[in-house]
Amino acid sequence: MLYSCKLKSVCNLPVIYNKKINTAGTSNTDVPLAVPGMYQLDITLRRGQSLAARDRGGTSDPYVKFKIGGKEVFRSKIIHKSLNPVWEEKACLLVEHLKEPLYIKVFDYDFGLQDDFMGSAFLDLTQLELNRPTDVTVTLKDPRYPDHDLGIILLSVVLTPKEGEHRDVSSIHSFLHWRIYEIKTMLMRKSWKRSSKFQTQSLRLSDVHRKPHLWRGIVSITLIEGRDLKAMDSNGLSDPYVKFRLGHQKYKSKIMPKTLNPQWREQFDFHLYEERGGIIDITAWDRDAGKRDDFIGRCQIDLSALSREQTHKLVLQLEEGEGHLVLLVTLTASATVSISDLSINSLEDPKEREEILKRYSPLRIFHNLKDVGFLQVKVIRAEGLMAADVTGKSDPFCVVELNNDRLLTHTVYKNLNPEWNKVFTFNIKDIHSVLEVTVYDEDRDRSADFLGKVAIPLLSIQNGEQKAYVLKNKQLTGPTKGVIYLEIDVIFNAVKASLRTLIPKEQKYIEEENRLSKQLLLRNFIRMKRCVMVLVNAAYYINSCFDWDSPARSLAAFVLFLFVVWNFELYMIPMVLLLLLTWNYFLIISGKDNRQRDTVVEDMLEDEEEEDDKDDKDSEKKGFINKIYAIQEVCISVQNILDEVASFGERIKNTFNWTIPFLSWLAIVALCAFTVILYFIPLRYIVLVWGINKFTKKLRSPYAIDNNELLDFLSRVPSDVQVVQYQELKPDPSHSPCKRKKNNLG
Repeated sequence: MLYSCKLKSVCNLPVIYNKKINTAGTSNTDVPLAVPGMYQLDITLRRGQSLAARDRGGTSDPYVKFKIGGKEVFRSKIIHKSLNPVWEEKACLLVEHLKEPLYIKVFDYDFGLQDDFMGSAFLDLTQLELNRPTDVTVTLKDPRYPDHDLGIILLSVVLTPKEGEHRDVSSIHSFLHWRIYEIKTMLMRKSWKRSSKFQTQSLRLSDVHRKPHLWRGIVSITLIEGRDLKAMDSNGLSDPYVKFRLGHQKYKSKIMPKTLNPQWREQFDFHLYEERGGIIDITAWDRDAGKRDDFIGRCQIDLSALSREQTHKLVLQLEEGEGHLVLLVTLTASATVSISDLSINSLEDPKEREEILKRYSPLRIFHNLKDVGFLQVKVIRAEGLMAADVTGKSDPFCVVELNNDRLLTHTVYKNLNPEWNKVFTFNIKDIHSVLEVTVYDEDRDRSADFLGKVAIPLLSIQNGEQKAYVLKNKQLTGPTKGVIYLEIDVIFNAVKASLRTLIPKEQKYIEEENRLSKQLLLRNFIRMKRCVMVLVNAAYYINSCFDWDSPARSLAAFVLFLFVVWNFELYMIPMVLLLLLTWNYFLIISGKDNRQRDTVVEDMLEDEEEEDDKDDKDSEKKGFINKIYAIQEVCISVQNILDEVASFGERIKNTFNWTIPFLSWLAIVALCAFTVILYFIPLRYIVLVWGINKFTKKLRSPYAIDNNELLDFLSRVPSDVQVVQYQELKPDPSHSPCKRKKNNLG
């Protein structure tokens, strides 16, 4: 490791000792403690045996921390999916006081979540013999459950006194070198701690390179099907799904019920960090509600054996099980994702700006449809952040996410008004994506503390304008303390963006698992009830026309009915929808905006936030919900179905309400095209073309992924909940942006 190598070079700093130490082979128990830097401790972390399983698959992703005197001095790499990991890592430490033991802690790495504790142990340094390699076996224990067997860790240690050639150097000189060592160690610790906590940025940022890419390629995977999988249920079938893992990146397929030959047809992308490739671990599982999922089998893909810029069809035999998986794998060149200092701005360079504009010009419609635009985010500074430490300060850093692309700034220590001054650039795959900027507080021994977050739809961005965004809570429903100053620029090809709207959205391969919440369940029920009531009220209105409750209205409806039925043509259906969109548009531009702020949804979101706080506080008292796992699964399914139904209705409404003008204009273009087609082309020809396309689609493209263009379009329209979450809060007048020179790139 880079840390260990650098540390070894520091370990040879000249030091001075007040007393002479016993030579090799003697115990150091009675040796008096001397000045700092008296001993050098060389540790080789060998391996672990029979460690505790912390993941649902019956494995763990263990790594080890070493601490001395309450300070973390070393952290190992992560070994994925193993209960018997082999590290073979070396660390060189300077020990100030031998009476302070070496504290060993083992954790299970969980990306985006708090790492699980797997056990700890103490190594008494006073019992080690000097200058003699010693193999040590430490037994891991949990102080809360001392009877639990958590496995063992095997180490090799050598304790060496630092004396000899430096005895004539003054103690002041020694102390200065010790302080230099502490400073260097602290800086290195900050460096590797960031990279180990967020593995997506495993390469350190370089100020030398203009555009340091954080990954070297994209791995596109299409999960086609499974063949002759192992039957895991009593009915002779299975409910299979597949998990993929490339380093820290994870993806889980959908569940295919009651089949041994599932057809998934799912596509997703992984980032490739290693130039020579990597190993994709694949496991197949059978979903069992109410108990642990059954393991079907596993296989691997060695990316270093695959040629680039070519699609490979792979039929993989499942090991430790039965059956095969059929995949399509494509390795492509890296996307333009980078971090640089604020002084380096690609859009300020006329040549680079011209190249970017040329890349996304309307003339290049069918060139690389996956790349529809360019995003540049300047993360400038934050003000008035929440104090997360007992000292009244925080160690803030900022994470910028666009779908599955995730970059972060450096940490500014002990500061509530940090300045990052970093420029992030992304390739835009979907113009309807939402940019998420989250501020965290770095913690030494725990996962980072949340300080605030903003979500900004790309289509709502005003180019070249430095804005102060009020930080929100985790649910994006209300403000938290602090503001963040961003300047964002978006350049995209509108035609390519429109075409991408009609294909499935990119799924996040790391998402929070659905949780059961009484308030969330109630909110989704109320949202669905409101959608249903719209249909019920429409039915009552039509029925009142038949009942002649209002003679004038019934007479008008009767005349309209006769006129429409007598003159009805199929093209009138899209034409009516087109007229509705046009009517709402003129209402908006005339100032009679019929889009009402949904205070009901806002109130429900605020109540949900309060309920979440209560649930966090009372999690131990209300833990019985998690114990009734089968009931919880059913409730979560009902909760999700209610959300999907309500969101579907809200998205239709928001399309006609011009909530997202880009999508409403796209709907107008599509409706105009459908109206013209239905007017000039007989229906039988349209149905004939549709049927021929459907019947021959599998013959023309056997591995094509089925999709519904209308549902893909509606998936880009935000629901009422998302509209509230994406609303920009007004900043406090006390946080006024400094008058700085801005580049208006409009």
